[in-house]
Amino acid sequence: MSNSYGRPILRTTDLSAGLQIVEQLLAIADLRDLEVDFEARVSSTDVLAALLELIPDAGWWAEGDRDGSSDKGDDSAAHLPIRLRGWAMSPETVEPFLKAVGESPASVRWDFNAWPEAPEVGLGVGGTRGAFVTLCVNVRDLDLTELSTDHTVFVHVKQVEAERAPWLAAQVGLGVIGDLVMAPY
Repeated sequence: MSNSYGRPILRTTDLSAGLQIVEQLLAIADLRDLEVDFEARVSSTDVLAALLELIPDAGWWAEGDRDGSSDKGDDSAAHLPIRLRGWAMSPETVEPFLKAVGESPASVRWDFNAWPEAPEVGLGVGGTRGAFVTLCVNVRDLDLTELSTDHTVFVHVKQVEAERAPWLAAQVGLGVIGDLVMAPY
């Protein structure tokens, strides 16, 4: 299975503005099978405790060349900093997740059935492989490596349907603000 490709359409210091754009994008999407995935870079025990309370079965692994992971049954607090992921969560967990991560770099990815038809650019309904929206908080990239004090919204599309990204941005009154990049998952 291939990865989707994300393209940034908004960068803002106002997290609520980012969430509002996500809501507008979701309003035009086919939300059958909607679920949310989370990822965070966790360096503090306070953030870790809050995230594990929200996502008790989260997967995690030690960052860098260090050993340690949930797959091995290791103690996550003993291996900070870590990457933590929660899969297939309900949309109602987004706000508690954002509160729990605080100023840590993190992403929320809404995964749904399809983007709508885009006849102006010659595209039919987009399928599930490229139907995502990601909000990156406190970071500017999908890999969570470019730390920032602002937040970025990405629309995801299939690589062969790259022209869908600017079309989607226009549907919410925006334009693309960066290149199409392969999503990490």
